[in-house]
This record gives sequence, structure tokens and C-alpha cells, in this order.
Amino acid sequence: MYLEIVSPEATLFSGEVTSVTVPGVNGDFEMLNNHAPVVSLLKEGTVKITGNIVLEEEVENRFTKGDKNTTLLKINSGTLEMNGNKVIVLAD
Repeated sequence: MYLEIVSPEATLFSGEVTSVTVPGVNGDFEMLNNHAPVVSLLKEGTVKITGNIVLEEEVENRFTKGDKNTTLLKINSGTLEMNGNKVIVLAD
């Protein structure tokens, strides 16, 4: 599936991922390939991206490496839309 993470300053990531877990207002939830369409508000927490992630040099410092093939991004809040195997995260 394709993931795009956008902040007010820049596009932080765009590319193919295996899964993404986000801090929804009703709890964390994970999306995999072919997930049903969803729109959700996000709260403060960590976006966990799984896959072979290649980050642009100018935004690398905003991410941390987790275990195995995971990359983590702390957010304050945001909005998420998943539709047609594409996830868009608008993050603060």
C-alpha cells in the first residue's frame, strides 16, 4: 500500500509500505494492504510504519528506527484517510 505523510512544513514521507499503525482518538489501529476505506482523527502519539523505508535526508531527523523493519514518527495530532490502498496522514 502507498503511504503519504504530510506536515504543514513539508511532505515527510511518501512511498510503499507493508503496514501503518496510527494513534486514533479511540485507540491505536493498524492498516494493511486492501484495508477498508476509513477517515479518522489522530491524537498525540506515534505513527509506526513497517516496510523498507527510505527517508529523504532533510526529514530523517524527525523519524526514529524501531525494531526490525519499523520506522517511528511522533505526532501531536492529525487526520488520516485510507482509500484505494492509499493512506494519507496529515500530521501536526
